[in-house]
Amino acid sequence: MSDPGADVYRVTRKDPIARGGSRHHQQCGRCIATRRVTVTLDVDQLDRVRMPVESRGAPSTSGFVQHAVSVALGDVAGWGALLADALRDTGGGIAVEECRWTEETLGRRRRTTPAA
Repeated sequence: MSDPGADVYRVTRKDPIARGGSRHHQQCGRCIATRRVTVTLDVDQLDRVRMPVESRGAPSTSGFVQHAVSVALGDVAGWGALLADALRDTGGGIAVEECRWTEETLGRRRRTTPAA
């Protein structure tokens, strides 16, 4: 979200407007479709999530998890872009000849049958 102070409409499957597909929700750029899911956390993790929620540092458990997922997805995208840049700068992925040279140099052979 670009403006943290902007009103955001959360649309869930239980929302009658969302189910009806009102024109507002089809065209609204500020609407966020959400879906309820079950997530399993370690008891220690859940306790650590609840601390900022109880101290009002996070809006809710769901809000905390949504933010954490957003950060994680950003990290994944960032690493993917970094890897793509590195591969582009170094001439792309590893060539078959490079794999053979590496295996010969390290004295390793490729497995011809899957490990049991």
